[in-house]
Amino acid sequence: MEYRKLGNTGLEVSNICLGTMAFGRWIDEDASVEILHTAIENGINFIDTANFYGKGQDTSYPYGTGASEEIIGRALAGRRQDIVLATKVGLPMGRGRNESGLSRLHIMKEVDQSLLRLQTDYIDLYQVHRFDPDTPIEETLRALDDLVRQGKVRYIGCSNFAAYQLAKSHAISERMNLEKFISIQPRYNLLYREIEQELIPYSQEEGVGIIVYSPLARGLLTGKYTSPDDAPPESRAAHGEVNLQKLFVERNFKQVEAYSQLAKKYNQSLSEFALSWVFNQPGITSAIVGASKPYHVTDAIKASELTWTDELTKEVDRLHDFVYLP
Repeated sequence: MEYRKLGNTGLEVSNICLGTMAFGRWIDEDASVEILHTAIENGINFIDTANFYGKGQDTSYPYGTGASEEIIGRALAGRRQDIVLATKVGLPMGRGRNESGLSRLHIMKEVDQSLLRLQTDYIDLYQVHRFDPDTPIEETLRALDDLVRQGKVRYIGCSNFAAYQLAKSHAISERMNLEKFISIQPRYNLLYREIEQELIPYSQEEGVGIIVYSPLARGLLTGKYTSPDDAPPESRAAHGEVNLQKLFVERNFKQVEAYSQLAKKYNQSLSEFALSWVFNQPGITSAIVGASKPYHVTDAIKASELTWTDELTKEVDRLHDFVYLP
């Protein structure tokens, strides 16, 4: 297992981060615990969750339940000190007012709820789930700074921010002498490389850790989906995963087929190929790998150890440009 510094900090995290969005949603507690322990036993020390995760099988339910955090809290009994634990705040947690967003009120309420569910007295990395245009970023940053000073949070990060939003946040933190976001969590995979334009260069320049999610494009880069109407019965697409179904466009299937052929050329499965590409991209600290079975974890570890060459990078870029550029 490879470990990397998270941004400009002394914190070391595994280059694979276990994603737990499936815990308490797609898989039950027993299956979740088995996956979590498999990850730890294989050297993964980085776990990502959110208060919103674990909504149950009813994908139309619009609010978070905290079920994923609860499962993790019980599973980490006696092992908490060995784990870098990351969670998030900001998505809707109920029907009432002030039950979402990044106001001081909501953050202060939700951090205490997350601590209770996780059965811990501190969170290693507390991340805002997405930018909140209805709350001044100064209010959000001051609340997060207070949490660090109180000892409830060790570091703060953001998720789904544009480069300019991250830069603006850093400027405000600098001016007001507040804690800075030390990491960002964007989407990144062979099909969606938009962060290469601004976010990766800015993060590298400023020493911000990049923790990417959806490295397999929600399963599209595993090869199990071959057309918009071809979803295996037990897949997330068949269960109505809206964000996955949005990826079912002709251009993506064309790209998946091209990458499948390139992976075969190098005697790799498509998922190994796609993950290995992400692990070897400049500036990437860690890739969040969601798992619903233990072998998803061990397969990701194997992919992280594959050799990647400059020539292979050029081949991938040629395929990408052929499909995406006019």
